[in-house]
Amino acid sequence: MNKAVTLYWRPGCVFCVKLRTQLRLARIPYREVNIWRDPDAAAFVRSVADGNETVPTVVVGDHPAMVNPSLRQVRDALSR
Repeated sequence: MNKAVTLYWRPGCVFCVKLRTQLRLARIPYREVNIWRDPDAAAFVRSVADGNETVPTVVVGDHPAMVNPSLRQVRDALSR
């Protein structure tokens, strides 16, 4: 698992808390980007989520962005 994981999130998102906890417990390193503090990140999320700011949105290496993925989907992307 040598690919960079970026997790786009926003405060108050329970789905983000869940995935962040799962990633930590699985010892998968990731970089967090708060879309409420980064307008470019918010625009990116909207571009991959049908115009919505749906989080968590996760990017693994050059794998296509995943909107609200499960831990399994993140692991699968890492194994490719």
